[in-house]
Amino acid sequence: MTSVTSAAAMKLLDVRLKHAGSIIASAIGEYTSGSAGTQEIACLRAGGTIDLYRIVISQPSSGGGDDEEDEEDEEEITTTLQLVSRVETRSTLRSLRALRISGSKRDVLVVGSDSGCFSILDFENKNDKKDSNNNNNNNTPTILHCPPFGKPGIRRDTPGQYLAADPRGRACMIASIEKRKLVYVVHRDSTGKVTLASPLEAHRPRTLVFDCVGVDNGYDNPIFASLEVQYEEYEDVVLAEKKKKEELAEGANGGNGGTNNINGEEEEDVPLGKPGDGFTKQLAYYELDLGLNHVSRRWATTAHRTACCLAAVPGGADGPSGVLVGGENYIEYLHEGMAPPPSSAPSGSGSGGGSPKRMICAIPRRELHPTTKGVLITAITVLKQKKGKFFALAQSELGDVYKVTLKMPKDDKTKVTSMTVCLLDTLPVGNGLNISKLALLFVPAEFGDHGLYQFDAIDIEEDAVKCTSDMTIAALVQSGKMIGGVGGGGENNNGEDLFYSKSETAAAIAPTFRPTLLRNLHKVFTLDSLAPITSVLVGELAGNEVSPQIYALCGRGPMSSLRVLRHGLSVTELAVSELPGVPGAVFNVRDDQAAGKNGKFYDRYIVVSFADATLVLSVGETVEEIGEESGFLTTEPTLACSALGNGGGEGGGGGIVQVYPGGVRHIQRGSVTQWRVPGIKKIECASANESQILIALVGGELIYFELDPMSGNLMEAATRDVGADVCSLDVGALPKGKSRSLFAAVGCRDSTVRLLSLAPGSLLEQKSMLSSSALGTTRPHSVALSNVEGEDGGASEIIMTVGLDDGSALRAGVDAITGAISTSPSRRFLGARPVAVSRVTLQGAHSTLLLSSRPWIGRSGKGRHAMAPMSYAPLDHGCSFSNEAVKEGIVATSGNTLRILSVGESGDTPALGSEDDEAFNSNRIGLRYTPRQMCLLSARITESSRKIVLAVVESDVNDFGEEDKKAMGFDSTGKSKAGSKKKESKDGDDAMDMDMDEDSDEEEKKDGGDEDEDDDEDDNTRLTPIRGPVPSEQGRWGSCVRLVNPADGCSTLDCVEMNRNEAALCCASVRFHSRGGESLLAVGTVTGMTMHPLGHRESHVVLYRVVNGERLQLLHRTKVDDGPVLSLVHFQGRLLVGIGQTVRLYEMGKRQLLKKCELRGLPTMVKTLQAAGDRAFVGDMMQSVQFIRYDSTSNRLVLVARDRSPRPITCQELLDINTVAVGDKFGNVSILRLPRGADVGAIDVTGTRALWDSSREDATPKLETLCTYHVGEVVTSMTRASLVAGGAESLIYVTVTGRVGAFVPFTSREDVEFYSSLEGFLRAEAPRITGRDPQAYRSYYAPMKHIVDGDLCDAYAQLSYDSKQSIADKLDRSVGEVLKKLEDTRNALL
Repeated sequence: MTSVTSAAAMKLLDVRLKHAGSIIASAIGEYTSGSAGTQEIACLRAGGTIDLYRIVISQPSSGGGDDEEDEEDEEEITTTLQLVSRVETRSTLRSLRALRISGSKRDVLVVGSDSGCFSILDFENKNDKKDSNNNNNNNTPTILHCPPFGKPGIRRDTPGQYLAADPRGRACMIASIEKRKLVYVVHRDSTGKVTLASPLEAHRPRTLVFDCVGVDNGYDNPIFASLEVQYEEYEDVVLAEKKKKEELAEGANGGNGGTNNINGEEEEDVPLGKPGDGFTKQLAYYELDLGLNHVSRRWATTAHRTACCLAAVPGGADGPSGVLVGGENYIEYLHEGMAPPPSSAPSGSGSGGGSPKRMICAIPRRELHPTTKGVLITAITVLKQKKGKFFALAQSELGDVYKVTLKMPKDDKTKVTSMTVCLLDTLPVGNGLNISKLALLFVPAEFGDHGLYQFDAIDIEEDAVKCTSDMTIAALVQSGKMIGGVGGGGENNNGEDLFYSKSETAAAIAPTFRPTLLRNLHKVFTLDSLAPITSVLVGELAGNEVSPQIYALCGRGPMSSLRVLRHGLSVTELAVSELPGVPGAVFNVRDDQAAGKNGKFYDRYIVVSFADATLVLSVGETVEEIGEESGFLTTEPTLACSALGNGGGEGGGGGIVQVYPGGVRHIQRGSVTQWRVPGIKKIECASANESQILIALVGGELIYFELDPMSGNLMEAATRDVGADVCSLDVGALPKGKSRSLFAAVGCRDSTVRLLSLAPGSLLEQKSMLSSSALGTTRPHSVALSNVEGEDGGASEIIMTVGLDDGSALRAGVDAITGAISTSPSRRFLGARPVAVSRVTLQGAHSTLLLSSRPWIGRSGKGRHAMAPMSYAPLDHGCSFSNEAVKEGIVATSGNTLRILSVGESGDTPALGSEDDEAFNSNRIGLRYTPRQMCLLSARITESSRKIVLAVVESDVNDFGEEDKKAMGFDSTGKSKAGSKKKESKDGDDAMDMDMDEDSDEEEKKDGGDEDEDDDEDDNTRLTPIRGPVPSEQGRWGSCVRLVNPADGCSTLDCVEMNRNEAALCCASVRFHSRGGESLLAVGTVTGMTMHPLGHRESHVVLYRVVNGERLQLLHRTKVDDGPVLSLVHFQGRLLVGIGQTVRLYEMGKRQLLKKCELRGLPTMVKTLQAAGDRAFVGDMMQSVQFIRYDSTSNRLVLVARDRSPRPITCQELLDINTVAVGDKFGNVSILRLPRGADVGAIDVTGTRALWDSSREDATPKLETLCTYHVGEVVTSMTRASLVAGGAESLIYVTVTGRVGAFVPFTSREDVEFYSSLEGFLRAEAPRITGRDPQAYRSYYAPMKHIVDGDLCDAYAQLSYDSKQSIADKLDRSVGEVLKKLEDTRNALL
């Protein structure tokens, strides 16, 4: 009964902090009803997310006339990817294709998933409503069709792995890995609605499919090409083997040692995967007969046995049709009815008279690549240009990108005579290539950041390293005799296959090159991705920040990095200037005389107020101090100032108003008009906008002024005594298209905030009030009214933000008609200082700047509110700032300094508040190899001081060490071979000949570049990660141990390269009692480790000492037996090591570690280790978690309990002495607990238990499963930490695809009931984009238990208002209260 209660007590909420960065597949097209020529990139992300990015090229400002201004405008052109839509599908996404249905000007997206359905999605926004960030309000696409075709799940015979679309938009094919292919006819009915016909089967038994693509054959019947292999039935194989044995027996009896083939050579059994094993890879055409409504296998031909990817060649009037086939070492062109390529064999060469059957071309190879290893083409894409021209790009597994060109006669575009493959550049290995008509290339990287590249040149055949099909075929013909003297027919085909199957042959044909910096491309935009994350650590290690940082080991190979994630927006410091004192406020004054080229008014003055003076700075090309000529009273502090009127010239300008303690000063057209405070009273606080001024005198008297639009003079309109001292007030900003703000907020010292009317006829009439019951005992420090766009593009809403003296901020909605304040204001603690609130403009939207012990940015819109801190030092005062150089910035003060800041944005979160992703910014520190694990060390500097350092172990398989690479002449930067020759601007034939629209013609001008561009800036955009040389044999490793200082930007203190072929796989900080508690670094290494089959030569545990917190000193190496060392942990002043199937305890020795005790016979291999008290928690690679206990009296390790379910463990985290959270390789997270009293009988102190009884499997207690949840991504690391200083702990986890999330424990039964009910309602209400049931997805391998799907709960904010209201009524709450509850839960975490 107790165990059931404890199990029910643990309830968790899954909260996503950062989306997965890995992109599985992508497709470029025109999906939305944007401007002409607008292209978007649809991306399938791991975890079931569909992202739609728009390629945005900023156009230069119109205006100017001289050449200098034109050059400045060209420099302003920037290319970015803007997130248009993000859709959560709660399913496993597998494939996608862009489909342009006949008669449509846009593309729709066809998505394959594990739901047993495939979806056709339309991202068109029919109302074309835009929010303040220029994004579509309607994030959810329209589901045109979602037909089911099978059971949910991923099986080799379930369609969805491959998708192919007819280039003319008439049909699409969805195929499985084996056997099944379905073809759907897509057309429109009489009303223009897209309809889908019943599926047509094109199944072929015992057939494995590698890829499929739609063939472009004009408007003939649609044809789909499939790359496939057919295998034999099991019964046929058994009979063939039996017959072969009988023939061998008969031959032995007859005295013949074996059967002979046609060349008189003895036949041998060929292993699977080698040429001659009996399996033939074919390219097959499947034709859809639109008249008969039937699919048939029309044609098939033999393809290269290593072929793995296809790309369709334009057909009809645009090209010869057919497909390009990418494989190992070669790229092949195949098409039905194509003539054999011409043979270039010299006369008398003795080729036997045979003719080659393939149009094939070898790909250029790297100089240092071994001749015995092939180079596999992993992705091909084709771009159709204008005037019937096209080209293809192919990428190899090493990252090299090749341009593929087919040569055709001028009079016959349907015949291919030759093929050329030339090197374009070296890029990160991608999961696809997407070429835009805007001369851009998007590469979704397999690991690491994704890149958007600009073409500098594309017609590179003359100067590039290249190989032609003529060269390849000539080598084949000349070596015909070496294949076995075959003369033609089927034997010639076999000989040709053998010729192309050898890597040595390809190495002899292909030219070689050395990868360098980018020459024909340069990077213009980076889309952040943390994938893969191998380890995570949370803590405030920088030493001078408020909130902890997240340290994540990311990437693989040359893309490896250590990322430091901070919750907040990135900030760029543009200028810092010393001030003569500590200011009390800062203001900006708009230039009311002239607008910028884009029609926006820039700032004219920066006004800094001190205790007894005012400093006025003029904003121009430089910021300079001006005196009395500005008209400001500089001998008094300024309480408020603003430009009056609507600007735009002498006639419309209303001048400038300055409010100081003694009165109001109106500066207009060189003259000054003043209003002085009557008597001895002083102005305590004030607020002003373009037409309204409100001041508060000591004692609570308010005086309201308005600007007369006719005379341009300030007129006193009303007065009112509020009955309490006023400490803050705000008249709000003018709504768009309005001449006045209708409300003013007044904060009083009696802990109230009053909302007063500024409408004519009811001036300063109180409409509503926030009483002390909402504010508590604290007083309002500042207040601001903001106008935000309403939900679904409706009328604007008014948000009141109140900064309180206790360091918290309160936000409430205000009814724009009645002025009523919402009854459920949201409150959030921001810091230890009183909160100063001001309005700013960022990313084209009205935002709120909140300054406490940490600066924050808040934004409301689209029915939700987002708030994130700024990753910057504390600020005292701030306001918006804008000029020609800084379009949207912030001017702020900190101490006695004035700072101009720009709030940046990450590539994955384009605008705060536009998506439900939390704002994180990251610092990247490059690493040498793939990071495996990290740990913290406390290094002693002196007797009284210590230094925290971070140790990282890195290793790469199939790689050389750093010294070996240098000896081979390899340069990872590519600069050594780049040469001093710079690319000149290309025009004419060398320019990128894209099919571009008139709006993008200026991009061709940009391609030329600028000859005077700085070399360093050019190198930054042309740097590319380059993979090192590939070893010719297996089991080669490169590895190092790195020491990092987190307090100094994670700079490298020391980097120790491991011995040759030795890999460091794990590390731990250990404090031996015999060493006086000094922190030592223990590293587990494996030498000569191979994966297939799994084996190694030897393993070691290496101990290092950190000397003065700056370098590593080797103490000794201990050789261990029984398996590889994969885990280490400090255990009671000793070192506990996981070695294969053994857990062993070591003590410190003088020359090596001393073995104390061990526990053998664990199921497979120890993967993870953790310790607490006298217990150790062992994660097995295949058999879940084992709890063991150390008996100090008998010096032995005893098994206490094990899990009843076989989980392949990838990571674990200890929650308490009895509870552990584990993640497995299938994407599940489980929480296991030791039953109460289970460890009582684990140690037999009497010795009376029988040996056979203690070793029985059923005698070992079993762990209870408290929680189970399918994340959908493999969790690689977990840690228990708080992301807010002093906050409650949560379970932070990271995944192999770059996701960062947290399991937040519920603290009350009310929260459990609320989220459980909300999740249940949303399972029925939330749109199912792919047809997948959310509950079934989260219960993929085991029923979800006691964990609420936070992603599904966040979908509440995306529902229509009617659906929101319906769910809120069922929860007995209002819509605002439900949204506030969701927001408060996330705010408590961050």
